[in-house]
Amino acid sequence: MTSETITAAVSGTWTLGDLEINRIGFGAMRLTQSGEAFADDAVPSDRGRAISVLRRAVELGVNHIDTAAFYFSALRSANELINRALAPYPDDLVITTKVGPGRDPSGAWQPHATPERLRGQVEENLRQLGRDHLDVVNLRIVGTDSIAERFGALAQLRDAGLIRHLGISNVTPEHLAEAQAIAPVVCVQNQYGIGVRPEHDEFVRACGEQGVAFVPFYAIAGAGREVGASGSDSDEVLAVARAHGMSAAQVRLAWTLHRGPHVLAIPGTGNPEHLVANVAAGALRLSEDELAVLDSIHQSGA
Repeated sequence: MTSETITAAVSGTWTLGDLEINRIGFGAMRLTQSGEAFADDAVPSDRGRAISVLRRAVELGVNHIDTAAFYFSALRSANELINRALAPYPDDLVITTKVGPGRDPSGAWQPHATPERLRGQVEENLRQLGRDHLDVVNLRIVGTDSIAERFGALAQLRDAGLIRHLGISNVTPEHLAEAQAIAPVVCVQNQYGIGVRPEHDEFVRACGEQGVAFVPFYAIAGAGREVGASGSDSDEVLAVARAHGMSAAQVRLAWTLHRGPHVLAIPGTGNPEHLVANVAAGALRLSEDELAVLDSIHQSGA
């Protein structure tokens, strides 16, 4: 079996609320530009190529796409690319978006939305995606302050039928407990990966115990974040990759999926070859010995 024939179904499934998805999904952040995400001098992506990547993702069984209205470059909007490429949407496609941050038309970041402004952000996502409701909306925050007012505002939009399910992003266990006291939470989206935030291991496990999906972002890029992967992987990660005829990026994705059946992957790319490789990572089964080595690297923060 070649990478081209491996579909996202091989990664297994998880249910977000009442929406069943394959555990390997697709992140739209890198669709809109080449190079560093959100950079002032980012080169807009080729429109045709971006649309073909989205369509190929769905052909490969990806039925979970993560996006946001603030994913845009000078000429490209991730939401509008998704709309152009995939509407009318397949019945099983789940589109997850996030609100809280915002950027003005020049690309400059604005203060995070107040409870009153969140409805406008939700409606902007609806307009761009051409939907009458959003499948999942994550409240993304910065800091450790209470999220009750902001999450409560989204819960009201859920009750009004604009949102089907709610999640939270860049949060602590205390935020999860606070949100769950207001409305059901189907997912937590935090930065996590080999060597990245080993102190979150217990939080990852706790999410699984509560039936909440844990969705790592920057699982491949690690500390590179918006810039992307540095390519400076440890010898141990590279050795596991060679043993399987895979790349270090695929090993990193596979490791996150091994953290529990509730852990989802949303690797992002505008490169068709990288897309195929990312989906194929869902088929990689790591041995107990390999997991022990990678876990050790993770704990060391490498």
